[in-house]
Amino acid sequence: MIKYNTPEISNGVYAVGAKDRNRRLFDALVPLPRGTTFNSYLVKGAEKTALIDSVGPGFEQELLDKISSLTDLSKLDYVVMNHAEPDHSTALGAVVRESRATLYTTEKGAPMAARYSGVPAERIKTIKDGDTIELGGKKLRFIESPWLHWPETMFTYLEENKVLFSCDFFGAHAPDGTYDDDIPDIISLAKGYFAEIMMPLRPFCKKGLDKVAALEITTIAPSHGPVYRNPSRIIDAYRSWVAGETLRKAVIVYVTTWGATEQMANCMAEALAKEGINPKLYNLASFDMGQLAEDLVDSPALVVGSPTLFSGLHPYMNNTLNLIKLLKPPVKFGAAICSYGWGKGALKQAQEFFENAKIEFVGAVDSYGPPHDEEIQKITELAGQLAAKISAPVVN
Repeated sequence: MIKYNTPEISNGVYAVGAKDRNRRLFDALVPLPRGTTFNSYLVKGAEKTALIDSVGPGFEQELLDKISSLTDLSKLDYVVMNHAEPDHSTALGAVVRESRATLYTTEKGAPMAARYSGVPAERIKTIKDGDTIELGGKKLRFIESPWLHWPETMFTYLEENKVLFSCDFFGAHAPDGTYDDDIPDIISLAKGYFAEIMMPLRPFCKKGLDKVAALEITTIAPSHGPVYRNPSRIIDAYRSWVAGETLRKAVIVYVTTWGATEQMANCMAEALAKEGINPKLYNLASFDMGQLAEDLVDSPALVVGSPTLFSGLHPYMNNTLNLIKLLKPPVKFGAAICSYGWGKGALKQAQEFFENAKIEFVGAVDSYGPPHDEEIQKITELAGQLAAKISAPVVN
């Protein structure tokens, strides 16, 4: 049997999850350039032992072997299911079958544990916010945190060690290292994860942060990514992202067929840069969706560039705008730069997107074919108007 690494992240708390370095897509949508982790934690008290969450498909035996290397699996007392999604719960059925453990979860999580993980109903105990279980010198407290990011989600807090098992909250797709200080770009990775999972749920994130603020925390142990020995790093970052704080930047998404819209996008980027605004360009024919989502977390402006194709926006643009609408970024200002040949239509649809998303539409430039001096001047003026909006003080 492989001698696995099961680091003791706090006194009597061991990381027993799995690293999937080969996975390249999550939820059939989110790119994983480095892979991800499925974090699970074994908590050993003087009298009882508990497992916090499990692992995703393909890593069930690894989890069982890691638990067995630290304790007698058959005598495991409790299994805590913070979240029922299969990347957290796939191995729960196997753990329960191989042990005497009772599974603890929220009322909404109980039917999910039975359905997704095959845990018998008589082995499931539902908890309410604030309930606790004693392990002997260690107490686990359950904190309901619905919609972070499913309705049954909860946090678990180890009181004596001041460890927060935060589920997907504060997570990252980062399989390298064990702790946050092992990964130089961890905040960037966490920002991308926030964009894809938590940004559409910012009102619930605010409630989650309020619950976190009431706790004394020395360690955060999320379900994906590293353990935070410096919890203020990620908590402070989340406060900024959840509040919708933005930078002097603008995201420019564009599609080009024969180069006209690309010229317009580049003109817009140069003009914004001259105004002191950081432009972030994305050619939708070859872009990283995860990087785009990350940039949207703190961008106050979005510029849409598309040729007219069959009387409307290019299909790549339609798909991207649908995704942006789902992510609900804190974008306040929008603009469009479109091109056309024999007929118009893209600009109208772009404007409708901004209106439906309740984003202030600052203006647009429509070019018949490639941009000439007149269109370039209009783009420059539009960039100035957009920069003025971005730079204006926020009035609450």
